[in-house]
Amino acid sequence: MIYRYKEQEIPLTGLTRLYGAVVIDMQGEVAEMSLEWFDLYGEKVKLLHYVLVFDYTPPGENVRDKIALEFDTKEELLNTMQEVAQFFQK
Repeated sequence: MIYRYKEQEIPLTGLTRLYGAVVIDMQGEVAEMSLEWFDLYGEKVKLLHYVLVFDYTPPGENVRDKIALEFDTKEELLNTMQEVAQFFQK
């Protein structure tokens, strides 16, 4: 299965995790944090963008194998997550 987003083709086979997150700037350090974390502490950091992460990393591996789509709003992220989820409901 392939998910197409704009000009990207993202394989869904071999996917181990799919999750939404935020990329933030915390005192000059850029980090990826969970949406839940951002809901709690978001006022203390600068939001750079939202991401939908397609993670292909096998359990126990240290080197991450992932693709991330970037979004300006949480609504865009959630809409795309719903689109991708439909592939797994078939």
